[in-house]
Amino acid sequence: MMNHSPGRPSRRLARRPEVTAAAAVVVTVVLWASAFVSIRSAGAAYSPGALALGRLAAGALALGAWCLVRREGWPARAAWPGIAISGVLWFGVYMVVLNWGEQQVDAGTAALVVNTGPILIALFGARLLGDPMPPRLLAGIAVSFAGAVTVGLSMSGQGGASVLGVVLCLIAAVAYAGGVVAQKPALGHASVLQVTTFGCAVGAVLCLPFSWQLITEASRAPLSATLNMVYLGIFPTALAFTTWAYALARTTASRMGATTYAVPALVVLMSWLALGEVPGVLTLAGGVLCLVGVGVSRSRSRAVPAIDPEVPPPVGPGPAPSPAAGRADAA
Repeated sequence: MMNHSPGRPSRRLARRPEVTAAAAVVVTVVLWASAFVSIRSAGAAYSPGALALGRLAAGALALGAWCLVRREGWPARAAWPGIAISGVLWFGVYMVVLNWGEQQVDAGTAALVVNTGPILIALFGARLLGDPMPPRLLAGIAVSFAGAVTVGLSMSGQGGASVLGVVLCLIAAVAYAGGVVAQKPALGHASVLQVTTFGCAVGAVLCLPFSWQLITEASRAPLSATLNMVYLGIFPTALAFTTWAYALARTTASRMGATTYAVPALVVLMSWLALGEVPGVLTLAGGVLCLVGVGVSRSRSRAVPAIDPEVPPPVGPGPAPSPAAGRADAA
């Protein structure tokens, strides 16, 4: 007669959300990394505000259609403060300012300054959300930031680094961190799709003053640049921001922020494959450090296995504990 352990199915079911959330993180990081390549291509034909508006408009249309198919209604009132703040800061200010900043500084400087974002997320999350700061998370952030600095320094020197560009990239990092921290509590009152859709819509409304620029530039932009803008809206925005919110709802903002340190490493690889930009040894070493830091930040220390409440305690031939022993244990 086969003896099945009743605890194994429950453990497998408990791990499914973790596996799904990890897959969502991978999708997000890969698509956000690809966005840097597309921005570089589309940015030659579109100004920062027009590119942000076109990207957000494409993303809002895709997300809105998805909401209609799933019959998602309006978010609860309690979710709107977080949606509005993340929409203004992350979807709106971040995208415009980052596009502008990358026109003022070289790619290495931009990557170095913007990658202060996860550190700010950890600090804001601990202060405003009460996120824990375990030693492994702090160590992972330190290692990944060292990798980002290495990548940034190795890629610098090929363009001018203006004070304005550095300030713009720093503003983008602060807006990114503030948007993530504001989005986290909203996910407790609305669905992932609602938070992403309406946050993207808020950002698109904020960028409406750039409408005339978008119309004018789209009339003379090459088809490849316009397709890159649409790609940015559908995949790195609509899809990747949704998978990000899905994973964020299942972990802390600090831990999610640390995962984005994998983006510089993937950008180096994608630039190598798509643009033929061969990275140097220092750049590759920095990319490896970024990935190692992400692995450390998302690892967990070994804990004593908890008792599964669905598994009955073993019944053995030993003597039953005496009442006195029970009182001593309780004490």
